[in-house]
Amino acid sequence: MRVIAFLLLLIPGIISTFGIKLMRDAFFGLLTPLFYHLIIQFIVGLLLFVGGLIFIGGFILHRDRKRRKTKGRFE
Repeated sequence: MRVIAFLLLLIPGIISTFGIKLMRDAFFGLLTPLFYHLIIQFIVGLLLFVGGLIFIGGFILHRDRKRRKTKGRFE
């Protein structure tokens, strides 16, 4: 069961890391062959980063609510 939870957090972590790489490359002017413009590359990187971060944060919040560690703040 812990392996499945680890994989559920590993995949969005990798996606967020790729998003950071895309944003960094766009900031320094390195165009990835998947995209035609640096702006599009930066926006896709930002979306990947934020999406992965929201998924990980939601997973942790769900786990803490389940274990009743939120003290009623996020009910």
